[in-house]
Amino acid sequence: MSLWLLLGAALAVAVVVVVALPFLREPAPESDELHELDAAERERLDVVEARDRALAALKELEADHRAGRLSDEDYRAVVGVLRRDAAEALRALDRLEVARAEGTRAESAKSA
Repeated sequence: MSLWLLLGAALAVAVVVVVALPFLREPAPESDELHELDAAERERLDVVEARDRALAALKELEADHRAGRLSDEDYRAVVGVLRRDAAEALRALDRLEVARAEGTRAESAKSA
């Protein structure tokens, strides 16, 4: 009886190890090298960061206004500027995405 329990426990441990092994391994990277951003990637990153800053500022402004830490007058004075900044960043990001899509289409048309 104890032999069967020992074999069953050994089998259970083996199964757990086999199942867990893929999760315990560190994935091997293709390369440890970081690539430099080209001008288009840098510009897109700058615009995305500007969008994120503007939207975060709007979110914080809304939270402060709702919590009563900001008067209605102060809110109205600032919200327009922040909305304009967010809209400009979104328009710039849209322009970059359209230009990127057109460039991709042009490259695929050339190679076809």
